[in-house]
Amino acid sequence: MIDLHTHTFFSDGALVPAEHLRRVEVLGYDAVAITDHADSSNMDFIIPRILQAARDLNPHSRTRLIAGIELTHVPPALIADQTRKARELGAQVVVVHGETVVEPVQQGTNRAAIEAHVDILSHPGLITVDDAALAAEKDIFLELSGRKGHSLTNGHVARIALETGAKLCINADAHGPGDFLTADMARNVALGAGLSLDDYDKILHDMSEFVNSLVVL
Repeated sequence: MIDLHTHTFFSDGALVPAEHLRRVEVLGYDAVAITDHADSSNMDFIIPRILQAARDLNPHSRTRLIAGIELTHVPPALIADQTRKARELGAQVVVVHGETVVEPVQQGTNRAAIEAHVDILSHPGLITVDDAALAAEKDIFLELSGRKGHSLTNGHVARIALETGAKLCINADAHGPGDFLTADMARNVALGAGLSLDDYDKILHDMSEFVNSLVVL
């Protein structure tokens, strides 16, 4: 199991990184990324602290902690610059909070995130074929979400990804102890979105390859 989109108390989550990591370790996770919500006001606070947590905790855990960030409700015109800033601060995974149908995310966010070459476009809502095709070209993950509300468009995202060849990932968008996906539930997220078991296996393979490409902290 790998999850590339989770939150701690550095934004709106419930747990400190140590407990966060321990809970997914007990669930048998191979890796988890902490990607707390950020914009220009707080990313320089969050990213160094998650990096330090990863350096401290990884030698003592079977589950690898990855330091990331989720740019959230950032105006599209600012996404590219803030993505660069996040990477300069050391973020290993840059997620952008996509155009979910249950929040007032500004139109154009999906496109701006893809053009900025982020790693993951989370819960991209009713993403267009053109945007998904560009994500495929740039090797950017589109997310199938295990989170209530954000998951409403999983079927659409899966269909468009299959049509365009875009990569998919499955993430919990966990904010607390009860949110983490088990392996069975992650599989059900894929099947519930209309994917096959072969499609699900490809998702696991692509997520694993991505994690393996990152520098170990």
